[in-house]
Amino acid sequence: MYVLRQFLDSKISLLLYFSGHDLCPEITQGSASFLYCSATAPLNCLTSQSFFHHVNERTLYYSAVDSNPLSVYVMHPFWNFVVKFLPTWLAPNLITFTGFMFLVLNFLMLAFYDCDFTASAAGHEHVPSWVWVAAGFFNFLAYTLDGVDGKQARRTNSSTPLGELFDHGLDSWACIFFVATVYSIFGRGESGVGVATLYYILWVVLFSFILSHWEKYNTGILFLPWGYDISQVTISLVYLVTAVVGVETWYQPILWSFLYRDLFTFMIIACSFTVTVPMSLYNVLKGHRSNTLKHSNLYEAFLPFLSPVLLFVLSTIWVVFSPSNILELQPRIFYLMVGTAFANVTCKLIVCQMSNTRCQALSWLLVPMTPVVLSAVTGVVANELLLLYLWTAAVILAHIHYGVSVVQQLSNHFSILAFSLKKPNSD
Repeated sequence: MYVLRQFLDSKISLLLYFSGHDLCPEITQGSASFLYCSATAPLNCLTSQSFFHHVNERTLYYSAVDSNPLSVYVMHPFWNFVVKFLPTWLAPNLITFTGFMFLVLNFLMLAFYDCDFTASAAGHEHVPSWVWVAAGFFNFLAYTLDGVDGKQARRTNSSTPLGELFDHGLDSWACIFFVATVYSIFGRGESGVGVATLYYILWVVLFSFILSHWEKYNTGILFLPWGYDISQVTISLVYLVTAVVGVETWYQPILWSFLYRDLFTFMIIACSFTVTVPMSLYNVLKGHRSNTLKHSNLYEAFLPFLSPVLLFVLSTIWVVFSPSNILELQPRIFYLMVGTAFANVTCKLIVCQMSNTRCQALSWLLVPMTPVVLSAVTGVVANELLLLYLWTAAVILAHIHYGVSVVQQLSNHFSILAFSLKKPNSD
């Protein structure tokens, strides 16, 4: 136990070190600026290296395309209506963070009533109906707040690069909370979805998310995926329906032996491979043909995928070769570890795409993860479950450390407060 503690202490120290030293590759003078505001002062990093060398008054436009009919004709008019009721002193970042915390609350609430995803199975004590009502309300509220934060920023003339990073960075972390909470509806019982299947479904969702930011990294335009709005409205309704009809309804076949769990799996995979992936490739190919891509060769264009793929390989090795079948033993914590590590990798890509800088080939978060995985699958560490708990805690702390550090640096650089529209004191 002493050896395990010493080993993990060293890895956590390395992790915190790397999380602070990997904010973004260095930016040459004059290489990035923002439409949102003027900034000429250097932005200091946590280290002797600079986070941004200089951010000059050249312009980097935030360009996004949202062509989803549900979003354009239903949700945006609804959000335009809702934002009018928000006080003008309310900071957009506070709206974003509040919405994110509702998703975390959903995750924690379901973790309390269904920690191991068995509560929906026959013969088990089911999640109370009021929990599903609360989950549906919180999910839609989070979705609404995520939709109005940008409108509030434009309404109060407070749009900043920090707001963009805050919004998309929290969205990347929200992926795991969405997936894990929805999983409790079906669970892993006889009529549910296996934990291994859900693991790969999670990765489909994660890669679908990063595709949008890969597009922006190459084209300069964020193409908002159609699946997001549809999934959020659907998830909210499914929670409410579950509260009324009970989880037993999802045991029944839709047609012959085709169950709701099969529809759940099919819709996610089909949406990804028939809509998200083809559209992303099409948009990048269109940019290539029009000679407007930021990166001219394939290696540079696909460089952002190296770290996510390596994370997938490492985590899958742990799943497949785990001596104690760790995914069956504690799926919720394993999903949380993977989702948080992925969010950290994605946030670094978002920072680089915003600042027009080259994405690093390797996220340093994966360096300490490699010996952790090897220690688990080779049996060097006898208590694999304890290793997972400690490593997950380390990843969460490192990601929070990274996020807080970037927010503080950007806030100081642009002389703003993260959660207030008031100006910081000059002294």
